[in-house]
Amino acid sequence: MRLDTDRRHIWHPYASAVTPPPVIPADRTSGNCVYTEDGRPLVDGISSWWCASFGHRPEPVVRAIHKQAERMPHVMFAGITHGPAAALADRLKKLLPEEMEHFFYADSGSIAVECALKMAIQYQRSCGRPRRTKTAALRGGYHGDTVGAMSVSDPGGMHAVFGGLLPEQYFADRPKCPFGGAWKDEDFSSMAQLLETRQEEIASVIVEPVFQAANAMWFYHPEYLRKLRAACDRYDIVLIFDEIATGFGRTGKPFALNHAGVAPDIMCIGKALTAGCISLGCTAAKQKIASGAGVFLHGPTFMANPLACAAASAALDLFCSFDWCGQVSAIEKQLKRELESFRNHPLVRDVRVLGAAGVLETEKIPPPETVRRIVLKTGVWLRPFARFVYTMPPFTVTPEELTRITNAMGELLSAAGKA
Repeated sequence: MRLDTDRRHIWHPYASAVTPPPVIPADRTSGNCVYTEDGRPLVDGISSWWCASFGHRPEPVVRAIHKQAERMPHVMFAGITHGPAAALADRLKKLLPEEMEHFFYADSGSIAVECALKMAIQYQRSCGRPRRTKTAALRGGYHGDTVGAMSVSDPGGMHAVFGGLLPEQYFADRPKCPFGGAWKDEDFSSMAQLLETRQEEIASVIVEPVFQAANAMWFYHPEYLRKLRAACDRYDIVLIFDEIATGFGRTGKPFALNHAGVAPDIMCIGKALTAGCISLGCTAAKQKIASGAGVFLHGPTFMANPLACAAASAALDLFCSFDWCGQVSAIEKQLKRELESFRNHPLVRDVRVLGAAGVLETEKIPPPETVRRIVLKTGVWLRPFARFVYTMPPFTVTPEELTRITNAMGELLSAAGKA
């Protein structure tokens, strides 16, 4: 691979094009590892941005993609339908909350969020409430990098620079009661007040259930979702759950909403939907939303791509046949045991674990070049950001590999202290 070409011409995510951070050339992936060009295996401690739940290149999913590619890699979805889309709908209907009856296939998670926001506005308009065009969201949330998704993400987070571009939305304080802690009713007061005072303007509320991921890495009390469901019912506000990062077992339940026992009106899924093999998102909606939205004004070119739909069906079959629950439970126990040793480190603000996700909230993280050095030294792929050193490993990770991951997290912490 021409690294000089990459450095001069390729613009990487969350990076400068002219002074890019160091990158590691990957040659192939297999199992729980990414292999570098010189043949070194790196245990993937973040499941390739949280999507490769069953490791890399799971055989049933790759086989489904190959088979579909020989028959029909793509066809437009307006006026045409196909078997992979219908087969995926059958599987989703069995897995998602029973109220979810209609599935809009998007290109990615961010687009699934865009679709959810638009569906909510069309629903409110059909109910005779055209002034309801705003969305309420939580501080500390993250919902994607497209314009609508950025507008409902934490206003002080990574998208603050785009303030002049984004539509104005409403934000409530993020829940303070931690997952597993004691619930306090005042934790819902900020959202309760917002919905009561702005109910004539708010079309929807969007939250990441239980686990605020990319902006906060925070696990909060499920009771918040029960309070939110009741409040949205009271004002006929559309409740949207963004399960793109949390769905398909990551928090120890099939979906994070299962911790609270409530269902949203609209649900966004992606990432692990295809076991990390190809991009696909889905916006699932209740019957009342689909009926109220009428003709939905959205149509991505690669909507319901047959390759992606076939991959998703195979991935969901794998999910249903794999003991992900037992494996995630074992990962959670090991992460709690091994990460707890860092709690008294002078740089550590907090240690948090839920399901197959472990977080060290720190005072600072090492610079990119130091991270690269430690990745190559330990043979563990981690990518700290903001103030978080974290892991969200594949469910197929072995105990030995997981120990290597937590040890590497410790090395990153030590390096941050010397930086």
